[in-house]
Parts: sequence; structure tokens; C-alpha cells
Amino acid sequence: MPALAFFRPATLTALYGIRPDNPLFLLMHHRAALFLAVFVACLWAAWRPEARQLAGIVTAISMLGFLWLYWRAGSPTPLRTIATVDLIGLPFLAYALWGAFRPS
Repeated sequence: MPALAFFRPATLTALYGIRPDNPLFLLMHHRAALFLAVFVACLWAAWRPEARQLAGIVTAISMLGFLWLYWRAGSPTPLRTIATVDLIGLPFLAYALWGAFRPS
């Protein structure tokens, strides 16, 4: 969903309550572009085995980075759902990384 905000910036207001006149709006719009890059890398890796290691690392940085920042910020309640989804996704990511890095 955050990647869609790159194409439809009004989604940022709906998701995060940030109005276009807020300076953070531009930063969040850029964040949407980064989420789009992670999404494209994962799609690419689904069809191109040689892209799986890099896509896995990029996704791990994104997920673990958010979880670390969430924890450091005192686990804010409004972000709990995102953190929960990332936590649920970690075992799946670990399995994908294992498959990407295991010797052939």
C-alpha cells in the first residue's frame, strides 16, 4: 500500500494524515518511491534467480530497519500493525534468503 502512494500522493493523507502542505509530505512521497523499488526488486527476483540475493537483502534492510526504529521509538501504538506485519513476514523472508544463498 505505501508504494501506491508514489502514484497517488493523496494516499499519504489517508494513510498517515499528512497534508500536502506539510514538509513531511515530500519525504513520505519519497518513501513511497523507495517502497516501490523494494516491491519491484521482489517481483524481479520472483522470475530472475540471480536477483534473489539482492532483493532479499534490500527487503531485510527495510523490514529490520523499520522494526529497529519502531522499537527505539518506544513502539508507538499507531504503528503496531505495520510492526506486526513485518514481524510475521520475517520467517518467510528468512526462508527466502536461505533459498537465495544456499549453495547450488
